Amino acid sequence: MSDLLERLRGRGWRLTAQRRVVAEVLDGDHVHYTADEVHALASARLPEISRATVYNTLGELVSLGEVLEVSTDGRAKRYDPNAHHDHQHLVCSQCGTIRDVHLQGDPLSALPEPERYGFQVSEVTVTYRGICPHCSTAS
Repeated sequence: MSDLLERLRGRGWRLTAQRRVVAEVLDGDHVHYTADEVHALASARLPEISRATVYNTLGELVSLGEVLEVSTDGRAKRYDPNAHHDHQHLVCSQCGTIRDVHLQGDPLSALPEPERYGFQVSEVTVTYRGICPHCSTAS
């Protein structure tokens, strides 16, 4: 059973066949699928699942805080099940592939006190951008 499924069971979330297949599709360390990709993968496992059910389930998972909604560069939103582990993202600027990266230390420490301008910083998001190995060999 995946980490996401375990968390959902622990919350008492009703796992219908449709919800289960969406959670199973999202299982993995570097999963950042769009809603359409989740629907395509879920349909391969459960052909009768509707696009609306996938979108509604993703919305519920985001509302519950069990899945992160990641938006980069105006591209389609992607869904990240790694919601309970601090991490940042590495994004391919050509194909949009996203990978999780785990920084050593506190990213807030890189922001000097004078550069905070009195802000009470509550969240730090670091996004590294570059070209993935697939895109660099395809050029």
